[in-house]
Amino acid sequence: MRQSAPPAGRPGRLFAWLGGALFAASLLYFLYVYFVRFGRPAAGGPTAAPLAFNTILFTVFALHHSALARSGAKRMVERYVSPALERATYVWISSALFLLCCHFWQEVPGIVYSLPAVLHPLGWLVQGAGLWLTMGAARRLDVLDLAGIRQARGGRSATPLQSDGLYGLVRHPLYLAWALLVFGAPHMTATRFSLACLSTLYLIVAIPFEERSLVREFGDEYTAYQRQVRWRMIPGVY
Repeated sequence: MRQSAPPAGRPGRLFAWLGGALFAASLLYFLYVYFVRFGRPAAGGPTAAPLAFNTILFTVFALHHSALARSGAKRMVERYVSPALERATYVWISSALFLLCCHFWQEVPGIVYSLPAVLHPLGWLVQGAGLWLTMGAARRLDVLDLAGIRQARGGRSATPLQSDGLYGLVRHPLYLAWALLVFGAPHMTATRFSLACLSTLYLIVAIPFEERSLVREFGDEYTAYQRQVRWRMIPGVY
């Protein structure tokens, strides 16, 4: 469990709360671009250039998102900011990069598939399941801790290791929820598909590294959980 740090001053706490607001705004902006802008077919043209640009763009976000989550990077950040604001700083940078990633994502010409109108509710049901899983899994977590607000106030996460409910189905239900949301669209433009593939591939690759950190944090409790819940992200597959 994370150790508590001395609380930040009032400007530091405001910084943390604004970072939490930026994080929420980045998620809302993603929902807008995915469901509205990415749902419109792109004008004809080459596909290699926008795909290459999107791959580089997402790689920049992914490298930051993973690198700054490691213990060594956290200690480096704490050389420049108060330990109480380390998590909030991470949230600020990550949220800003995610906003930029969504905003500058290049439209990719083409339609991967489009379900018949009668089957559209099936796709919406899959995406709704993704949203439901997201809310269900998020309720089990300490949102203030994830946003860095609790640390700025001088506290530490009191959330124990989750191992039942949705966390008894797969070890990372939020990642399963993401895959259902981005792949469940009944009208899959190439723009949506590129985002779905790149982001889900990143999650698949990142999970083993994330679990190494969780083993360091929770020790034998997490290794027992890994034996208890076999699947990382997708039941029966991974």
